[in-house]
Amino acid sequence: MTAVAPPALPALPAAFQQSNVEYLAVLPLLIVFGAALVGVLVEAFAPRERRHVIQVTLAVVSLLAAAASIIVAADHQGLTLGLTDGTNGHQLFALAIDGPALFMQGTILLLGVLGVLTMAERFGGVGPDAFTPSGASTPGSPTEAAAARAGALTSEVFPLTMFAIFGMMLFPSTNDLIGMFVALEVLSLPLYILSGLARRRRLLSQEASLKYFLLGAFSSAFFLFGTALLYGYAGSVYFGDLSKAISSGPLAMNGLLLPGAFLVFVGLLFKVGAVPFHAWTPDVYQGAPTPVTGFMAACTKAAAFGAILRLAYVGLDTGRWEWTNAIVLVALLTMVVGSVLAVTQTDMKRLLAYSSIAHAGFILVGVLAFDRAAVGAVLFYLVAYGFATIAAFAIVSLVRQNGAEATHLSQWAGLGKRHPVVGAAFAFLMLAFAGIPLTSGFVSKFAVFSAAVGTGGATGTVMAVVGVVCSAITVFVYARVIVLMFFSDAPDDAVEVVTPSVSTTFSIAIGTLVTLALGIVPSALLDLADRASQFVR
Repeated sequence: MTAVAPPALPALPAAFQQSNVEYLAVLPLLIVFGAALVGVLVEAFAPRERRHVIQVTLAVVSLLAAAASIIVAADHQGLTLGLTDGTNGHQLFALAIDGPALFMQGTILLLGVLGVLTMAERFGGVGPDAFTPSGASTPGSPTEAAAARAGALTSEVFPLTMFAIFGMMLFPSTNDLIGMFVALEVLSLPLYILSGLARRRRLLSQEASLKYFLLGAFSSAFFLFGTALLYGYAGSVYFGDLSKAISSGPLAMNGLLLPGAFLVFVGLLFKVGAVPFHAWTPDVYQGAPTPVTGFMAACTKAAAFGAILRLAYVGLDTGRWEWTNAIVLVALLTMVVGSVLAVTQTDMKRLLAYSSIAHAGFILVGVLAFDRAAVGAVLFYLVAYGFATIAAFAIVSLVRQNGAEATHLSQWAGLGKRHPVVGAAFAFLMLAFAGIPLTSGFVSKFAVFSAAVGTGGATGTVMAVVGVVCSAITVFVYARVIVLMFFSDAPDDAVEVVTPSVSTTFSIAIGTLVTLALGIVPSALLDLADRASQFVR
């Protein structure tokens, strides 16, 4: 038997070579990371009674500054944070600052502002209403009660959120598998903690945190195992080297390529809640503090799909005929399972969780079209879904009964009659999720499905047809909620809508207005997404 020579490893320079860093290209990342570090110092040194205001102000101002710096970074696109090996020309750069990366970073920053504002809601209290005053205490224990009486705050949620946003911005920008894994952990670890800090239903929140952590650890292990296999196949973890190795590598090494690609995708598909890696989604969405759920549903999905796009279009593009069928099956299962199981839900947060799963399937349809127009459609979809989702969960956090959030569907009966403004806003967001015309949801679905039909061949057409059928199923789900709010009689102990502060009102208003604007005049964002759909290699 003839021995197969292993792939040539990229050799590092013999002499020390300074890494090339384009600081203006990574300026948004530096601003967010610096603000997160300052937030930690605030927790250590600022007086307790002033921490909330300082942390909220610091987070919002730094996120807006980072969003503004995207304009500066756009003039310095390219590969950075690494070096070029002069002997054989390998591009050993850890970050790729290009159109998709900057578009996703800007999206995550703007959604992060709305997420922080909803987390800051106090409803007249001392600290954030959604978070326990003592996260390390046993739920209902004297220690927790003493912390509440002492006016303890959980203001560390804001630096944790900033670290998560930093990881989310890094995730779609990485140019190698190791950097992608680091970004995955940086964004995930704060979310594991935030999920367990709910002020009410503490046991449910801690259960959500534990489930998210354990299943997230398994998905990270899958990602690392897949990275090891792909390194064995290509001799490199950089996407450019991986793509070249697939196009010219020996067929005898394909035994490492397919399992490696699939295992890496498992780690990424877990973050978007794709079937069959979705089991954590309804439990975590239900148990986590509602503002954290909205932030996680919008921003994590945007970051993870940005990473999936880069891996599929830059790292594994030359071998897509070998792994696409498996992801097509995942997309079909995700659409069907998310849509059908949403029909059976009786809790509003779990209903929105299965809605999120179904939307992940719809976005995968666009990813699998393998066309520049499809990339633009996916980017547009992530923006539209993110703004609608944060606004929807912000409204859910306002609906209360006896001081606790009223998330059972039966508690929402007659809500639209008693509170027509809130009911109308939530109904409009439900129509957007369903994909009704004149909403951003319709434009989003039309964009990804048309891209699939136009360039995806027979497989793309089948996925688009299944997507349309599943969208029709979800129309029933959302219409049931609207009928319940406006055409059902409220019980005697009807729920109330708590009057929100300016911050939450702003988040709901912006989310709803963006959803309407993108449904009526989507061309500006569609053009921007199309211009930003070119990857750097």
